[in-house]
Amino acid sequence: MKVEALMTRIVTTCRPEDTLERVARSMWDADCGCVPVVQANGEAPTLVGMITDRDICMAAYTQGRPLSEIHVSTAMSRELCTCSPRDTIQQALKILQTKQLHRLPVLDDHGQLVGVIGLADIVREATHEGARASRADMAEAIAKTLGAISAPRSRREVVAAA
Repeated sequence: MKVEALMTRIVTTCRPEDTLERVARSMWDADCGCVPVVQANGEAPTLVGMITDRDICMAAYTQGRPLSEIHVSTAMSRELCTCSPRDTIQQALKILQTKQLHRLPVLDDHGQLVGVIGLADIVREATHEGARASRADMAEAIAKTLGAISAPRSRREVVAAA
């Protein structure tokens, strides 16, 4: 199965200059925990980062200011891991495992954001009654991914990320 079959196609985005208050409100309205950050670049916006609900919480804590005073650019992750709509679900799961991520932006051949695929999307498909993939194979892949995502990072990685 390909990423394009399960990805969310209508994606809420934000800009680096937006406030965390605006992004938190967008996450609440869209019932999502992650928003791609895009920057105007000619005719089409370019993906420049990702911001999660956890990033917002940590920015509020570490910066000690209201969300209305903190810009996305100070809290977003700039290290981007992406996939293609034509990648297999197994390829996406491997990226999620190795990078300890819950979601991936999906970019087309021109580098344009066309969706987001998350572990939750894959779990929903695997538990769906008419799932196309083998349930046992998907369950094993999901369990491995969740275990990898949940594994504690070494102290060195935590300090380097700060």
